[in-house]
Amino acid sequence: MPEDPTPRRKRAPAMSTEDRREAIVAATLPLLFEHGANVTTSQIAKAAGIAEGTVFRAFKDKQELIATCVREVLQVDAELGLIEDARQVEHLADRLSWAISAASGYLDRTWKLVGVLRDSGYHPQHGEGGHKGPPVEMQRLSERIASLFEPDAHRMRVDPQLAARLLLGLVFTNRMQGDGFGDSTADTDQLVELYLHGVLRGDQ
Repeated sequence: MPEDPTPRRKRAPAMSTEDRREAIVAATLPLLFEHGANVTTSQIAKAAGIAEGTVFRAFKDKQELIATCVREVLQVDAELGLIEDARQVEHLADRLSWAISAASGYLDRTWKLVGVLRDSGYHPQHGEGGHKGPPVEMQRLSERIASLFEPDAHRMRVDPQLAARLLLGLVFTNRMQGDGFGDSTADTDQLVELYLHGVLRGDQ
């Protein structure tokens, strides 16, 4: 009997559990920003292109999936990479512009997610004992920003670590709006100017 000339389609390799979890998280994140904790596993499955039961084979329940998504959003690795690239920039003011943009983007992202989750009634389960001191990711961000000051440390009034904390404080308060804080914010260039030279104009 002659062989069938039709080529057989090769079966795609099965996705590992970790890869499946990452794909589900990637599909869930936009929905989480839109719907908060009210997102359904049916919506998640449709966005991920999988059966709803697959979600529960990768995660024990929706609570675990949301917690995993929150940890993903809180990761600061992308911002650390941007700041690392900024170390190659010659002028301090330009390096600080990169740092401010990275830190502002991180705060906006995390605050947006925290807000939508809170509004949808999500209450994360905190680990025993809670956190002591600054959150780990913000510490990592501060340490990397401190490295931007090292080439100019000889002409600074404070050490790079304190300079980084003060810069982050300025970025943090600049993102606070409404509820008595006002609606005005400074753009990146203004923040750099205020940080390096203060609020007074040079002619006074």
